[in-house]
This record gives sequence, C-alpha cells and structure tokens, in this order.
Amino acid sequence: MKKILYISYDGMTDQLGQSQVIPYLIGLADAGYQITIISFEKEKNYKKNQEKINALLSKNNIKWKPLSYTKNPPVISTVCDLWKMKSLALKLHRKNKFNIVHCRSYISALVGLSMARKFGTKFIFDMRGFWADERVEGGLWNLKNPVFSFIYKFFKRKELEFFKEADYIISLTEAGKKEIIKLVNCKEQLPIKVIPCCTDMDLFSRENIDENQIEKLKKQLSINQSDFIISYLGAIGTWYMMDEMLHFFSRLVIKKPNAIFLIITNEESETILNLAKKYQINPSAILIHEAARNEVPKYLSLCDLSIFFVKPTFSKIASSPTKLGEIMAMGIPVICNAGIGDLETQIKGCGIVISIFNDETYDKLIKGIPQLLIIPQTAIRDRAAHFFSLNKGVNLYKELYSEI
Repeated sequence: MKKILYISYDGMTDQLGQSQVIPYLIGLADAGYQITIISFEKEKNYKKNQEKINALLSKNNIKWKPLSYTKNPPVISTVCDLWKMKSLALKLHRKNKFNIVHCRSYISALVGLSMARKFGTKFIFDMRGFWADERVEGGLWNLKNPVFSFIYKFFKRKELEFFKEADYIISLTEAGKKEIIKLVNCKEQLPIKVIPCCTDMDLFSRENIDENQIEKLKKQLSINQSDFIISYLGAIGTWYMMDEMLHFFSRLVIKKPNAIFLIITNEESETILNLAKKYQINPSAILIHEAARNEVPKYLSLCDLSIFFVKPTFSKIASSPTKLGEIMAMGIPVICNAGIGDLETQIKGCGIVISIFNDETYDKLIKGIPQLLIIPQTAIRDRAAHFFSLNKGVNLYKELYSEI
C-alpha cells in the first residue's frame, strides 16, 4: 500500500485546512492510503482547534506532525520554517520510506522536489495558484526592494522546475492549466489534473439545517421576514474588493431600502464599518458575524443572494474561490466579477458576472436581481455538485495517486 507524505505550509487547524485539505485526505485514507501530514500551525488556531483536529485525524488513521508557523522576522522566519519542514520530512522518510510526497503550494514543493531528486519519491506539485505572482500582485512583495526581487525571481525559476519535474501537477482551474502549458512550452504532454476547491455537499445543504435554528438566528440578528439579505463570506484582506462591494450595496439600498448586508467573516469589523461610512451606509444595514465552519451553512441559509468581487490580476486565473462552491451548494445565486479562474463557466445560469465597477454597472446589475431570485435552488445546487462535489474531488485524487 502506498505511503503518502502530505506537506502543507498552511495549518490543519486553519479554516482552510479544515475545508480544503482534511476532507480530501480522509477520503484517500478510506481508500487505503497511509497518510502522514506535516503542517505549520498558527498559535491562536492551534490552541483553539488542536484537540478537535487531532481526534478527527486519529479517527481516520492519519498521522499528523504539526510544526509552529513563524511570521517574523519576514523572509528569515520562512527560511527557518523551511529548514524545520525539510528536517522533519527527511526524518520521517528514513522511518517510513514514502512512495509519494504531495506538496501543497510552493514552499512545500521545495522539499518535495529535493526528496524526489535524492530518493526517487514521486512528487506531486499541488500548486494552488501562481504563488510568487500572488505575493507581488497582492502588495506583499515590492519588486523595487532587491530582497523581494531576488526572492520573486528565485521562485519563478523554481516554478518551472516544479512544472517540469513533478510526476503530477494539480491546477485549480482550466485557465491555470492552459497558462502552465504555455509557460513550460513543452512538446510532451504535461501530467496535469484540474481539481477545483471542492465543497462538502452534505455539510452545505439546506436539508440538514433545522428551521427552528434559523428562526432563532434571525431573532438573534434582528432580521425581519421582509428583509432582503445579501451576504459576503470569508476574509476581507488583500484580494477581496470590500470597497467595491460596499459601493454596490449602497446602490442596492436605494432600490431596496430593506436590504441587509450580512458579512460572515472572522476578521475585525472596524475596517468594514469605516468603508461603509464612505458610502453613507447606515451601520444598522450591515451585520458582521464570525462563524465556525459548521455554522456557516446556517448563516448562508438566511441569504437571498451572495456577492464577492476579487481583484482580477494575472495570478487569479489560477484561483478557485472556496466560497463559490459553498454558496452554490446552498442554492444561493451569486454576483461576482470576471477574470477569476473558471468562474464564468461555473456560475453560468446561476449568477451575474460583471467586469466594470461603477454606478451604471451596479444599477444595471440590480435590475437583473429579480431574474436571479427565480432560479430554482435545486438547479444552483446541482451545478455546484457538478463542479465542486467533494466526492468528485476525492475520486480525482484517487485517480491521480493510482496513475502515479
């Protein structure tokens, strides 16, 4: 039976690890693969969720070797974390003799490529997106700084090595796959599989939500039956265009005075409320609430419509927003913007895509909302199942492992 070392610089106690790593690995463990995880855990999340995650992984016969993530000082801390990652991976390999090293994103791939060259282990580059370009486009690496310029060029060189030497490349999008093929310019067919961010269709299902809980939540949030609820789900920093979303909402309130903007996020509310003042939005029309992963479906079930705008940069062609599958699985129509992965294909018939952010576009969009609201929830959920079903994603990973 194949032994798998899964390396992630993201934590299993993070929301991301719980939604986009652990469910897949449980499915693969059920198929008989022996899985060991190396992950880097942020102190706050680790203290909060360590016991729960450890119990879940142990129950599914998955070994977990968590390490502490360090943020400061920049660059040096990452180099130190990389050294810890590589040292532990080599130690575990001497004991377990792994067949496959599955690397989530670029930092982990440095270790996976090294092990493939040294030991002949199979190397999966689960790229998640054009990471180095994301750092630049997100304003995290300023290329005018010679240190960041050097790091960017280093990772772009390594990126090509990952693409050329990986036994399998996983892209989140078809658009990303096309770009990889163009970048490598290889005459041979590259081993690439497209697996978007998938959704647990059982967790994100209206059928599994108690109506009494919904009514209780409405009372708790002071939501009336006549209110029109539009939601945003997830983080608000770096990529997500909260300014533009609030601008849209300010136009929506003119047409629908009963509109409420429900923002489901674990981040501080001050930034959002300060932006709302810019558009003269009444603070009472904005509800900002934190929700654990298992609570998110309950909050989404309150919504008539959901929105997210993402900065449409080069790196985002490889992006698959986790929130999209979760929202659609709840049967909720979506408003979003073009230039993000395969999103336009995925929401066809279930939402509206815009390319320009201004009053004229927003007003036109608002006129189209009645058409969105008559789309059957079952039709939206069926489309989510077609693209984002967790079971489908697990089966694609099984195929990939089997082919290797």
